[in-house]
Amino acid sequence: MAQLLIELFSEEIPARMQLQAARDFERLFGDRAKAQGLTWDSLKAYVGPRRLALHVEGLPLEQAAVTEEVKGPKDGAPEQAMAGFLRKVGLTQDQLVLENGVWMARIEKPAKSTAEVLPGILEDVILTFPWPKSMRSGASSFRWVRPLKRILFLFDGQVIPLSVGGVTSGDLTQGHRVLSSGEAFAVKDFADYQQKLRDNFVILDHIERQSLILDKANEACAAAGCALMDDHGLLEEVAGLNEWPTPLLGDMDPKFLSLPPEVIKTSMRTHQKYFAVRDLSTGKMAAKFVIVANQVASDGGAEIRRGNAKVLSARLSDGVFFWSEDNRKGNFDAWLHKLNGVTFHARLGTMAQRVARIEALAQVIAPLVKADVSLATQAAHLAKADLASYMVGEFPELQGVMGGYYAEAAKLPGDVAEAIREHYKPQGPSDSVPEGAVSAAVALADKIDTLVGFFAIDEKPTGSKDPYALRRAALGILRILRQHNVRASLSELVAAWYQSLLIYAGEGRAVYVDTDNWRGSAGPRWAEGETEVYDNYLRDFRAGLLESPVFVIPTDRDYDLDLQFEHVTNTPKVDNALLTFRDFRAVSAEFADFFADRLKVMLKDEGVRFDVVEAGFAVKDDDMVHTVARIKALESVLASPAGTELQAAYTRVANILNAEAKKGALPSAEPKLLSGAPEVETALTQQVIALTPVLERLIDAEQFEEALGKLAGLRGAVDAFLDGVLVNSDVAAERENRLSLLSALRRLFDGVGDLSKLA
Repeated sequence: MAQLLIELFSEEIPARMQLQAARDFERLFGDRAKAQGLTWDSLKAYVGPRRLALHVEGLPLEQAAVTEEVKGPKDGAPEQAMAGFLRKVGLTQDQLVLENGVWMARIEKPAKSTAEVLPGILEDVILTFPWPKSMRSGASSFRWVRPLKRILFLFDGQVIPLSVGGVTSGDLTQGHRVLSSGEAFAVKDFADYQQKLRDNFVILDHIERQSLILDKANEACAAAGCALMDDHGLLEEVAGLNEWPTPLLGDMDPKFLSLPPEVIKTSMRTHQKYFAVRDLSTGKMAAKFVIVANQVASDGGAEIRRGNAKVLSARLSDGVFFWSEDNRKGNFDAWLHKLNGVTFHARLGTMAQRVARIEALAQVIAPLVKADVSLATQAAHLAKADLASYMVGEFPELQGVMGGYYAEAAKLPGDVAEAIREHYKPQGPSDSVPEGAVSAAVALADKIDTLVGFFAIDEKPTGSKDPYALRRAALGILRILRQHNVRASLSELVAAWYQSLLIYAGEGRAVYVDTDNWRGSAGPRWAEGETEVYDNYLRDFRAGLLESPVFVIPTDRDYDLDLQFEHVTNTPKVDNALLTFRDFRAVSAEFADFFADRLKVMLKDEGVRFDVVEAGFAVKDDDMVHTVARIKALESVLASPAGTELQAAYTRVANILNAEAKKGALPSAEPKLLSGAPEVETALTQQVIALTPVLERLIDAEQFEEALGKLAGLRGAVDAFLDGVLVNSDVAAERENRLSLLSALRRLFDGVGDLSKLA
């Protein structure tokens, strides 16, 4: 067994690409080595600003011999088929073996030296490496993330010859660009390589660099009575920027602490890659920062600290100006006016129109989350205003956060400021859900407008692409609905979005809600002054009745309606006067399916059994919270002794009905109490008749566990009935009534889930 060491040495690799590059190197090399029959004990990639390395232990010196079996034509196949197969495998027919009437070729692949195989593997990896962006250097057509300078390629202590992109392999590498001598040096194995890099001021392991940064930064902060603010993303980035990281604690002018802490932290992180620091005595941001230098300064870093403090002061001075300008009186009105000129999406209108839709949706959603409608409407109206502010223009990641601060400065109600600040939440699985009712209403309105809007213009996610992050928005909606126990029908939310399109009526724009086959059809027509037809369509539109195309025309009665209609139908793209959306019914159905898929994934991630999820979703219900309650109850009951009784009773009933259904249609009538019927039949019929309204009330009240318990309690009566009577009686009336009884019983089970889907 031998060791393999590879290093691809280049100019600086962008920090954001490094960790994925290490994973890709491991995956690509491992896959290609396996395809060549190689095995190993360990394989690990390392990455830094100027190098991508791979260390493999336990590689064999020689490949194992492999016998490959190739299936050929059947015995007696046409000569042409056999001739083609023989050409493919390079054998003669007497070298084939006949097995079960099929000719088989056994191709012996002799063992090869691993050293012979490795160059082809590495060359293929290098040429197909999936860098997000790559470049050419010089006259070569070879592409790499940055110009490739060296290839270190050692197997069992020997250099493996390889030339890629004009770079030839060897046993040389280089140390730190500034701190080392700059001269190349030879290495003989991984231990030697790692130690010599350290001697030349390079820490190879990215994780080790992260740990060193944390330890040294925390040590410096603790000595000053401070603590480092957690920022794992920044930690990964600075570990990718520095081969010999040296954390230093710098001082910031205390006057900048008057800025919101998010502004200070974002300015430090975005522009300078500094860590923010918290004062341990107050818990607030300290007038200090941590910079990670890539060198050891002779003056202990004093000049580095001074220079970086000066740069930070310049940055934060801009922030002070933005903060002052943004807090002028009347800015919210000015910002909202500016949004009229900001396009949200070419087919969904301006940002101002989006705000109006969100505002209309918030009015509908607020009662569902028990929020004050007026506060939710006000918050929705102002939620996007800060997009036109100076501060958000400089730091787009602070949208919403700054709006909250500006709302507080304008003395707006606390719930409004909080809702503006939180309406983007949750932005990912690790982000929190808005806690306040007003915040939840605006957050839901914002995400529903995004989702339904893009579905309405047929910009849905595909299997591989989701450019508008609609899946993330859907998961955010589900989390809010569940945490706030919002009882809402998805179809009603889609209808509310379509009704919000009426906002365009006051803006001189026409909105046409499309149907799948409208083009070329007649559609409604009216002449100037004939407003009755228009009023009828407007009424139907408000009610969500979209059985035919709907045109929303400006409500000014002096407007030439006929001319507007002609403009809509004949020149839909003139002056962007027409916005076209898909039919409500199609969008509503797709929306429900999309959410069902997202909720299934969410529940499975929470550990709910796949079959239980499928059983719960079989009951058609577009109230997601209702669906979750049903699934959770089913999961709970199935984990108890009652679950065994429930499944056993259902299985016996379903098996008989499924068998009888193959003979013909099952009776749909309700079961009756027949005179002279066996006692077990009468007893079960009475229980089913009595239990039907009880279960309906329990399900309506979402007392699913109690409903399932009552169904499980039928086990004894079901067994007694099926053991005591012949369902498939020779007497037609008896057979029909008994099948009706079992059908009614199965309908009771189906009210809480399709138990046939349970394992």
